Amino acid sequence: MVSQVSVETSPPSAGANPPGVPTTTITLDVNGSPHRLEVDNRTSLLDALRERLDLTGSKKGCDHGQCGACTVLVDGRRTNSCLVLAVSAEGSDVTTVEGLADGDALHPVQQAFLDRDAYQCGYCTPGQICSTVGMLEEARAGMPSHVTTDITNGEIDLDDEEVRERLSGNLCRCGAYMNIVPAVHDAACAHDADATDGATR
Repeated sequence: MVSQVSVETSPPSAGANPPGVPTTTITLDVNGSPHRLEVDNRTSLLDALRERLDLTGSKKGCDHGQCGACTVLVDGRRTNSCLVLAVSAEGSDVTTVEGLADGDALHPVQQAFLDRDAYQCGYCTPGQICSTVGMLEEARAGMPSHVTTDITNGEIDLDDEEVRERLSGNLCRCGAYMNIVPAVHDAACAHDADATDGATR
């Protein structure tokens, strides 16, 4: 959503954008902090994150929304940031892989990937981790996937087939997927255990 943006036909400062390129001043809320930027209207959210905010965890893979390396969470929903214009993210909460950990404490999904040696070379891993965080929330909310057999139940049995289907938009050039599914199951169990502990306190 875009609100109260000002379109200019010339850059505000020399060298920021080529002359005559329309720019827009936006505020991006990223990892809990607002960032005011003037961007070329054609700038993708991925490029704004990496090149303007130095948040290089999100990777540029195919730049066509096909590999998922650029996945971030926009208002909690996993999103290919290479396909989103930065101006359209105005007013949304953006979470990158850098924003998942709580200080030195890794997010449960990050910890599970580490414990299961599911990081592989690491290039596609930030996108896979953000996608997993979003996917687990989708499953907990009862959102069905293409392979969900009972869509009336409202509860998702997150078995291996469900995990593979739900993460099929994230490709790995290493071809070493075998440890990712167990890591996702570990993260789901860790969340359920935390939820149970919280309910019994």
